[in-house]
Amino acid sequence: MKTQLRNWMVKVVAAAILAFSAGMNCEAQDAGGGGRLAGTWDAAVTIRNCATGDAITNFASIGTFNFGGTFIGSSSGMPQAARTPEHGVWRHIEGNNYMLRFKTFSFNASGVATGYSVVTHQIELSPKANSYFSEGIAQHYLLNGTQVGQGCSDAIGTRLEL
Repeated sequence: MKTQLRNWMVKVVAAAILAFSAGMNCEAQDAGGGGRLAGTWDAAVTIRNCATGDAITNFASIGTFNFGGTFIGSSSGMPQAARTPEHGVWRHIEGNNYMLRFKTFSFNASGVATGYSVVTHQIELSPKANSYFSEGIAQHYLLNGTQVGQGCSDAIGTRLEL
């Protein structure tokens, strides 16, 4: 009985230390600006002509930047049956600047995978960390890796809050 109690106490203390350490890591990352992007964001995305900067179309999007540098998002720019959610990574560059890269797969009307896109954006977070502006490119590929196109876009994000 003493051994079981001691093992249970060791697990509780270890869990408390782990939780405390995780909190310290988040605070340390946040102190340098790196954790300030973490959270869920609504975004207004504008697809642009790369040569002229003229707007082609715009749509709503939502994305979650997770602590640790992963990203997942969804877009209203294309039906979900034609495009998978966005899966990607992000990192803090310096100050209020970040880099984001995500990938999606595309499907034709029959549900057959036809290719994928890789979107890379540079993000500038507002000083209060409640909005951002980003811009970058989307590279479009066939499933075999042959690049078949490229596009430009920018986005204005607003933090989703309670």
